[in-house]
Amino acid sequence: MPVSLPLIIPDWPAPANVRAAISTREGGLSLAPYDSLNLGGHVNDAPAAVAANRERLAGEVGLPVDALGWINQVHSDRVVALPGGAGKQADASVAHERYRACAILTADCLPVLFCSSSESIVAAAHAGWRGLAAGVLENTLATFSNPSTVMVWLGPAIGPDAFEVGSEVREAFLGRHREAGQAFKPSPKRENHYLADIYELARIRIAAAGVHPENIHGGGFCTVSDGARFFSYRRDGETGRMASLIWME
Repeated sequence: MPVSLPLIIPDWPAPANVRAAISTREGGLSLAPYDSLNLGGHVNDAPAAVAANRERLAGEVGLPVDALGWINQVHSDRVVALPGGAGKQADASVAHERYRACAILTADCLPVLFCSSSESIVAAAHAGWRGLAAGVLENTLATFSNPSTVMVWLGPAIGPDAFEVGSEVREAFLGRHREAGQAFKPSPKRENHYLADIYELARIRIAAAGVHPENIHGGGFCTVSDGARFFSYRRDGETGRMASLIWME
């Protein structure tokens, strides 16, 4: 169907029956500071506006609004299966049914989409640094029978020039993978702080879990610097949320 909302469609060699779409902040009904396609129901936006925005997104991708499997994201490593896991506390979801969309909300954290060339399963994960360090991506991959057949797409997140973190964040990743050191560089602004590349951190952990590096796609966005397209909690504080969806037809 023709796209009227300015959605981002992943450029990856997913199976023909796999569909994915990522919203931007444009094309909705919410007022500032949630303007305009805010899809998060937990950010003090008007509930009617959020509901209308979700209906607009569902209609755009050709799914019933109740097919979007929202979860209650809490920066954990927990993965739930849809449809039963919808609404539960988790930071990733998987779906085996057709026309059942895994849905992740973000506004700087990393959305990660998964599909397989050999299995009828899709998944989506919300990877802020805490969930990423805790293993949410590894736990999501564990729901697939063979990680070597999995394809991954990294969606819009805070970029490496904007993501300043403390030394404790760096140590959390170095404790698991020494090569994670390449994803950090000293901050030019504060001592004992670093600029972190969340895309590189995700690639390291996904590859270590058995996904071929050539099957890891996406990345290269920056939600902080691209205010015209993306919500950013770090930039604005009070703001909306984008959605990353993946489903099978």
